[in-house]
Amino acid sequence: MTNIDQRHRAPTSPPGQLLQPPRPSWSQRLRNNRWLSFYTSPLLIALFILAWKLYVEATDLSRFVLPPPEAVFRSFIEQIIDPFVWQQHIWTTFYEVMMGLVLAIVLGVGLGLMIGKSPLFDRISRPFIVGTQVVPKVALVPLFILWLGFGPSSKVVIAALLAFFPLLINTSFGVRSVPRSMHDLMTTLKASRWERFRRADLPYTTPFILAGMELAVVQATIGAIVGEYLGGDKGLGRYAVNLQNGLQVDRLFGAILIMALFGFTLYSIVTSVRRLLIPWHESVQPRRTP
Repeated sequence: MTNIDQRHRAPTSPPGQLLQPPRPSWSQRLRNNRWLSFYTSPLLIALFILAWKLYVEATDLSRFVLPPPEAVFRSFIEQIIDPFVWQQHIWTTFYEVMMGLVLAIVLGVGLGLMIGKSPLFDRISRPFIVGTQVVPKVALVPLFILWLGFGPSSKVVIAALLAFFPLLINTSFGVRSVPRSMHDLMTTLKASRWERFRRADLPYTTPFILAGMELAVVQATIGAIVGEYLGGDKGLGRYAVNLQNGLQVDRLFGAILIMALFGFTLYSIVTSVRRLLIPWHESVQPRRTP
């Protein structure tokens, strides 16, 4: 064999030894680490608190403008273990969010299925639905309070109104995502309407509905708290107004932290339910970066 042939000959591994894949770089291993957020989130929170503390100490701000983080944390602990806060405010907001979410699921998913299955109904109803959604919801809060009173009913309607649209859009997209080949298969098998829905529409639409629920639960929480803030007698929004009127700034910051944890907990629950219901779907599978 000539030297030219030897130079162009493909490298071969020793006998009995397989070619090993290239080792991933440190950045690839970091991106593929499923526990990465559990390390970085506490670190980012600690850095934020440290910057907050340094800013308060360096500027010598009044506690009525920005209390130090230790005062906020102390107020947060006092409120989170207070049975009155749980019974009168946290539970009220939880009830309003859950009832609003249930109402939004019934209406949003139901209309989304109809819009996705019927192009005629889509053309008739979509302009009206979109028109009702572009109206600022805050402007409608006084009307619902006027019609339904200061109790939970008006907050439930506001929460449902904000959570309705994400579920409607996601459900209609899910129905339209069913492959045409699946419809052809159902037609070949002479499947009934119920069998088409159970074996074709539902499996393809469920991931879209659950993804919409993740956004809907956040919107429902915002709607309930804003409704309480503008015209409520109980709930976390009303509680924040009372603290503001009493100039209890450190407790107000603690209440804001409770609201954040409240919304994050509900979002985490919905996300966990999505992972349990559709473990086979690629959206819940761990993503590997090549």
